[in-house]
Amino acid sequence: MRILAKTQIMAEPGVPQIVITREFDAPRELLFRAHVDPELLVQWLGPRSLTTTLDYLDARDGGKWRYISRDAEGNEYGFHGVFHGMPSPDGIVQTFEFEGVPGHVSLSTITFEEHRGKTVLRNNAIFQSVEDRDGMMQSGMEKGVNDGMERLEEIVARLAPVH
Repeated sequence: MRILAKTQIMAEPGVPQIVITREFDAPRELLFRAHVDPELLVQWLGPRSLTTTLDYLDARDGGKWRYISRDAEGNEYGFHGVFHGMPSPDGIVQTFEFEGVPGHVSLSTITFEEHRGKTVLRNNAIFQSVEDRDGMMQSGMEKGVNDGMERLEEIVARLAPVH
């Protein structure tokens, strides 16, 4: 397996999908925990320029989540979704909706594939249309994803066991 030095964001033309991939030097259980532990989630989710607070997170089949990101001027950006199936280190399936553009829901499948103490995190997001996917790509999502993955790397480096 090759080492991914940075976050890969793939959006194939004409396909309503974004695939985000990054390898971490950490066990999958730790990466999973960072996605469902409210105290860890708010430390890495989104761009560094925003502060994220969790309104609620019920990480179980049918459970709902909502978080709010705030910029330095106090503008708020809300996001919410629902978990489908029981979240586990095998994966998380959830919907994702930006409240600024209601009705445009994507379905994300996040997997954690561990090999020899390193874990590849893959987020496969499927959109209702190519236009919705393109709107997400044009929203500044890449900056938020790259910042978030770097912040997640910092957290797992701090918490991961030393090999």
